[in-house]
Amino acid sequence: MEENPFREGLTRRRTPEPCTIVLFGASGDLTQRKLLPALYNLAGEGLLPPKIGIIGFARRPKSDEQFRSEMAQAIQKHARRFEEGEPLWEEFSDSIVYHSASFEDAAGYASLAKKIEELERRLGLPPNRLFYLATAPEHFATIVRNLDAAGLVSDSRSGGAGWSRVVIEKPFGRDLESARALNRELYEALDERQIFRIDHYLGKETVQNLLALRFANGIFEPLWNQKYVEHVQITVAEDIGVEGRGGYYDQAGVLRDMVQNHMLQVLSLVGMEPPAALEADAIRDEKVKVLRAVRRIRPREVDQSVVRGQYAEGSILGHAVPGYRQEEGVPADSRTETFVALLLHVENWRWAGVPFLLRSGKRLPKRASEVCIQFKKPPLHLFGDEAAGSVSPNALVINVQPDEGISLRFGAKVPGPDIELRPVKMDFRYGTSFGMPSPEAYERLLLDAMAGDSTLFTRRDEVEAAWTIVTDILEGWKQSNAEPYPYAAGTWGPEEAEKLVSGVEGTWRRL
Repeated sequence: MEENPFREGLTRRRTPEPCTIVLFGASGDLTQRKLLPALYNLAGEGLLPPKIGIIGFARRPKSDEQFRSEMAQAIQKHARRFEEGEPLWEEFSDSIVYHSASFEDAAGYASLAKKIEELERRLGLPPNRLFYLATAPEHFATIVRNLDAAGLVSDSRSGGAGWSRVVIEKPFGRDLESARALNRELYEALDERQIFRIDHYLGKETVQNLLALRFANGIFEPLWNQKYVEHVQITVAEDIGVEGRGGYYDQAGVLRDMVQNHMLQVLSLVGMEPPAALEADAIRDEKVKVLRAVRRIRPREVDQSVVRGQYAEGSILGHAVPGYRQEEGVPADSRTETFVALLLHVENWRWAGVPFLLRSGKRLPKRASEVCIQFKKPPLHLFGDEAAGSVSPNALVINVQPDEGISLRFGAKVPGPDIELRPVKMDFRYGTSFGMPSPEAYERLLLDAMAGDSTLFTRRDEVEAAWTIVTDILEGWKQSNAEPYPYAAGTWGPEEAEKLVSGVEGTWRRL
């Protein structure tokens, strides 16, 4: 019997080799809220290698003991379970040390190399190193260049022992030109197989489940095309504002912060063709094809296909909140968008003519992320004119957060003597169906990086294809010099976004 590559991919799991993880930006929020708690959760589940070393790298001087104490507090607050003094923490904390140096100081990397070797000798670790760059993007190239100069990113393929990999956080560039420049700088020191560009959205269980939903079920994939799908909506909504990060956010905006990475990655998973195997390059090959098939929005066409907004003062859950321009660190005349809606078209045989509607924003009524596949409406006059005008089309909704799951909406007859149709839903929820919470995205991604599995990490051509789409829009905004449309905090964005759904069956979903 011929082997099924999908089944083989789903059941195969590489166990990571013992290694040393160096966390650059160890004093930062990401390390304390996500990375160390994720590693501790993995340790608690027995998924980490039998031996592991962890080195925190940051500018601020502190002792190993002080760093361990800070990490204990962070893990206690953010990990699934933690008790100081328990055997798991005692063993885990013994592997944690701290190294103080600036990212620009070459001598600091020479002393880092010595510290890594000392830790490897003490713990009996092979020379396998994972460098995680949880820093501001302007430090990425500097850190990699200094790691290379210190001989810390040589790989077994070049004759060295063990392996070395570098995980790079977003944002990966500010536009197409800067992304290409960063890729060129990384390639001076690293091979593509050593670079793990992380997008934590790809680690979310529901996003990963898109592959299983589509390719492991015979009922969906035959309908997953322009013959049956009316349109696709992808929404990432946040009810929070800039949360004290006004200075950073004003240099980014929601198009760079959410659309270029998270949302276009989800679009590529929704739109991709079946890969030849569940392997990194096979999957990423198909994702790139989708991004390259997206019809470019030329700068002069931006106003017809993109709407940007900026939140004004309003209320969230009954509490008054300030407008974006009143936030700390935000210029009073800022034109940075906090909301964006896009109408995209994927010009290939599967999706030609199907609108892809994307929107994301801050200070919206609730925090929610979902993908909605709305199917074409059948002829309903058989059930009367009222049903034809009022029954909602069938829809498959993938809830990414916060209530991870999938629901299917279809029409059913209301009990009684009359023929009356009403939409009903079939729901699947991870928590109730499997009796366990979904793991944090960073747990899966860290585990894969240690195992050398780059399936859920973005490749160079993926990054550049996504930036090609976004850079055209940024250039259009620059040329038009128009103000973003205001919208009151606590609403679903500016009314002008409605023009993107004119001619589409249905409206923007109210989550």
